[in-house]
Order: sequence, then structure tokens, then C-alpha cells
Amino acid sequence: MSLKRILILSAELVLLVLVFLLIVGPMMSLLLWSVAIRWYWPATLPQEVGLDYWRQALGLEKSLAIGAVSIVPAFLLSLSIAVTVVAITMLLAIPAGYALAKYRIPFGPAILFLFLMPNAFPQQPIFVNLLGLFTRLRLAGTVPGVMLTHILVGLVFGVWITSATFRAIPSHLEEAARSVGASRARAFFRITLPLAAPGLLSSAVFVFITSLDEFTGTFFIGLPFVNTLPMTLYSSSGYNMQFASVIAIILLVPSILFMTLIQRMLRAEYVGGMG
Repeated sequence: MSLKRILILSAELVLLVLVFLLIVGPMMSLLLWSVAIRWYWPATLPQEVGLDYWRQALGLEKSLAIGAVSIVPAFLLSLSIAVTVVAITMLLAIPAGYALAKYRIPFGPAILFLFLMPNAFPQQPIFVNLLGLFTRLRLAGTVPGVMLTHILVGLVFGVWITSATFRAIPSHLEEAARSVGASRARAFFRITLPLAAPGLLSSAVFVFITSLDEFTGTFFIGLPFVNTLPMTLYSSSGYNMQFASVIAIILLVPSILFMTLIQRMLRAEYVGGMG
């Protein structure tokens, strides 16, 4: 074997080890902490393992550890908020994305750019300023107020991906349907919408994951009455590493599953320049 080949194989091995440490390493750490009953320095592995913290988190036994409580109510609340946010966001994003993709709207690119504003700047000052407005509207500390903040953050994925999805569908398909007597609405629902379904589903998944993991907006607008799963993770992470690891894994699993689904369904042109 030549020296050049040996150097290439060595570089590939080093790169593989780095990828493992950067990606798989933190996940393995979470898994170990979630089953560790006792793990004290300088031990490399936990001295005692078990599923006690999983049972406590799932409400299967009474919690005795500091910071460990049943996460079922917080998970159900996060799930219900995320589902509602997806429904409302997509109801707004589909017509907005279609109009921006298919019609010559004055300042259309500028309007599309405006949807990036909540993600273009640090979220903390945005939500701090919104808190005063939401307090006057009696939305602070309420689930509807938290939903509005999640919609604000999720619209960037909703509008940008749906707009790119509709832009990727050739206009002549809808025009052909209209040329044989189909109305504009019928051509949209029978031709354009089915073709756009993979991109719209991907957009909905992005909005769902964003809402499920959203912390900053929930913290500033929802405190102290709205306790979602990310809020539970934040409140417990300083007290109980095992319990925080359990919550992190529960939040991580749907993200991995949905991102795998998106990878299979989302075409490159649907991301609309988002990267």
C-alpha cells in the first residue's frame, strides 16, 4: 500500500472519529445520564444504572429526586400547542406562499424577507418587547399568548418553504387544467395542491419541531403559568442531570424521526434558498 493511500485512510479515520465525537458522543452521554442512578467522578461509567428517572418522568412512580417530576402534563401541553400552531401557521402560510410564488405582488421579495425578521435578530429583545404588549392585551401567562409567539417563529418555515414549493411547480400544469374548463380553485385543489403535498408536509414538520422545542418565547410570554416540556427541562437541568437528560432525549426523538422523514420527502428546490 502506497504512502499516499495510507495518509488518505488515516485522514478518513480521524474525520470519522471527530464526527462520532461531535454527533454521537453527546447523544451517548445523554443516554448514559438518563439511566445513571449514581455516577461520580472519577468513574468513567455510571456506578449504578436503572430506569428510575424514566419511571419518574413518565409518572409511573413517585418522584423522590430533586427536580424530578412527571413530565406527562408538560408533554401533553407542548404537543397540543405544537399541533394547534401547525394548523394555524399552515392556514396562513399556504395562501401567503402561493400568492408570493404565483402572483406579481408589489414588494413581494421584501414581504418574504420580513418573515425572516424574528430569526434574523436575537429573540430575547423581541420577546421582551412583546411582553409589554401581550401584558396589556392580557395574553401574557396564557396558552394563546404562547401560541402566538410560536406562530411568529414558525411562519418563517411555513411561508418560505411553501412559497418555494409552489414556485417549483410549473405554472403550465394549472393553466392546462383551466384550459379544459377547470376553475382556478378546482385547478389548485386537484393539480397544484397534491403536487405540493411533500413540500407542505415538510413545512408543517419544521413548524411542529420549532414549536415543540421553542423555549425563549415561552419563557418570556408564558411564565409563570405555561409549563411546556422545554420549560420543564430548563427548570430541572440545574438540579438533576439525569432527569434533564431524560427530557432532552424525549425532545430529541421526534426531531430525529421528523428530520429523517423530511430528508426522504423534501426536494432541494423546496427550501427556497434557506440552505
